[in-house]
Amino acid sequence: MQLDISIVIPLYNEEESLPELVAWIECVCMQHEYSYEVIMIDDGSTDTSWDVIKELTKQYPTVKAIKFQRNYGKSPALYMGFKAAKGNVVITMDADLQDSPDEIPGLYEMIIKDGYDLVSGWKKVRYDNAITKNLPSKLYNAVNRRLSGIKLHDMNCGLKAYKRKVVKSIEVYGEMHRFIPVLAKHAGFKKIGEKVVQHRPRKYGVSKFGWERFINGFLDLLSIQFVSRFGKKPMHLFGALGAFTFLAGFVVVFWLIIERWNEGASFGLTHKVGFYLAPPIMIIGTLFFLTGFIGELVVRNAADRNMYLTEEKIGL
Repeated sequence: MQLDISIVIPLYNEEESLPELVAWIECVCMQHEYSYEVIMIDDGSTDTSWDVIKELTKQYPTVKAIKFQRNYGKSPALYMGFKAAKGNVVITMDADLQDSPDEIPGLYEMIIKDGYDLVSGWKKVRYDNAITKNLPSKLYNAVNRRLSGIKLHDMNCGLKAYKRKVVKSIEVYGEMHRFIPVLAKHAGFKKIGEKVVQHRPRKYGVSKFGWERFINGFLDLLSIQFVSRFGKKPMHLFGALGAFTFLAGFVVVFWLIIERWNEGASFGLTHKVGFYLAPPIMIIGTLFFLTGFIGELVVRNAADRNMYLTEEKIGL
């Protein structure tokens, strides 16, 4: 059955906030007469989150759930949620109550009426620590905008809305949840917008993220730019590098031979710097070629990168 909205909520150790969150979502969706489902993905919580979720599925028929055997990360959780979603609009939010369900109608309208493929939340006013989170986040997003060309102020915001075909057309793996707008853009979805959303102070628990996410995020952005351009055609990159490098080494060798010919048979080459540089350069060029060939083989035989085993499902 097709639904208006699928709300996908990845979570890890959020036992205290879940009942309040689900009740709030139901209140908003009932008020606007949406047909909806809530898909909660327990990413291997070590507290009683799964027990709380099981009780919620009994209390609310709209709640469905997936439990991972261990902690895999937010990207695999979103992947499984997207795979299960049946709504025309898919909305993601965090489970810590810092994302307000009151934003659901506005996000839904931007997808349905304004025709956006993807809408990302922008927490313009934040309640996080200014030094440890706000400033690094601003720098991180500035770099993202520069490299990706997508003009979003808060690309990593967990509160987002998508057309159904967007989440069914992209594969979120590794830690690529930070760059879903980039994945969507490279999949051909060009109408990407943002909406200023409320950021609420954390009511329960502690943040699950540290400084390392900014370093990892920058490396992931470089990775996704590479994969987006050359993921299906690695030979185009490594072949070009190999040809250029091998040719450079060959030119050096040719030049040394010409010099030796002009200066006579007794002239040696071992005192020339090029004599020691040319062979390694040609070898490196050959290795680039081989890397390209191996990359082509991997692309043509790649298995599913999201073979994550789930321990239990409810309602799916």
